[in-house]
Amino acid sequence: MVSRVRVWLNRTYAENVFFMDQLRRNPSDRAVEIHATHGDPDSPVLAAADTAELEPEGLSPAAYVEYALTQCERRGIDVFVPRLHQSAIVAHRADFEAAGTALLAPPPEAVAVFEDKVVAYQAVESIGVPVPPWWRARDAEELLIAVEELERLGHRACFKPASGAGGVGFRMITREPFSLSQLKGFPSPEVPLDQVLESLRRAEEPVDWLVMPRLEQPEVSVDCLTGSDNRIRLAIGRTKHGRRRGFTLHERWLEPARRIAEGFGLHHLSNIQFRMLGDRPVLMDVNTRPAGGLHQLSLCGVNVPWAAVRLALGDDPGEIGPPFLGQDYTVVSAPRPLLPVTVPRQRTGPATVTGTLDALPAPATTVEARAASGALQ
Repeated sequence: MVSRVRVWLNRTYAENVFFMDQLRRNPSDRAVEIHATHGDPDSPVLAAADTAELEPEGLSPAAYVEYALTQCERRGIDVFVPRLHQSAIVAHRADFEAAGTALLAPPPEAVAVFEDKVVAYQAVESIGVPVPPWWRARDAEELLIAVEELERLGHRACFKPASGAGGVGFRMITREPFSLSQLKGFPSPEVPLDQVLESLRRAEEPVDWLVMPRLEQPEVSVDCLTGSDNRIRLAIGRTKHGRRRGFTLHERWLEPARRIAEGFGLHHLSNIQFRMLGDRPVLMDVNTRPAGGLHQLSLCGVNVPWAAVRLALGDDPGEIGPPFLGQDYTVVSAPRPLLPVTVPRQRTGPATVTGTLDALPAPATTVEARAASGALQ
């Protein structure tokens, strides 16, 4: 009898409930048990897992590695998909292997390149992948120089943290003064330049921003599966233009993504994002982890999470091509169960959560999670 596979996802995105679903519905009909940990007791991944625990808060990267090793040994984890503290974890790959756990993550050298967007842009530019013009800004004067140069070139300036993920901290610069119009409708990512400059001049802590032109749609995210031999097993682009989503195998997107994944050894799952600068695609970002939308490739007839777990376990799935490209689609919200909670007694101080959440039954409480639908009707 083939043994079960025990997979752990740590503090991952809510959307990865679909990643977990696909592991269980794998085409090999292999038994999969999933362990999940998170800092938020209301994360839907905890309810979706077979066993779950709340993670301790405030651990240093080194202490978190010790915590992770203990989890792997105690839980008998075969494959660990790290998101939180990924760089510290992959630096101890040999320790996890000694515990019988394979890391579904790139080697430390590859993770280090793409932790800092400036280092990443310099690196990919050196292998011939186009990047947008960019400046690094650490104070008001550097930001102003970058904005003025971008405007001179006919671009609209934007900035984001040099390190970060998920669009956190992204803002677009406007020369328009703050007015009532900016208080109407939904909040906007636009910020007046004079307010940003004044904030920087008064700030007591440093900033580290990447300043670049606002890139245009479509956005294409290429999901890659790469072996430890630096050879691509799968590359499929997911396109986004407003609400409409789709898929592509066009080489204008896949060729530079392959060059990055193979050239820098982005083993296992990575996600490489492009947008348009004028009439050409340029690199926007590289994620050294599975993308939240990876499950959408199921609309192309492929189960990428399972192929990645097979590869991590040394069972090479070979080159994988989608049997078809799914039709255009959109994403909508859907309910997911949460773990039950006990109504706390009234207390004067802040409440704390203690204990574990091992294999608790899921109640009817729901959370809004992102789900892929079929094409618009």
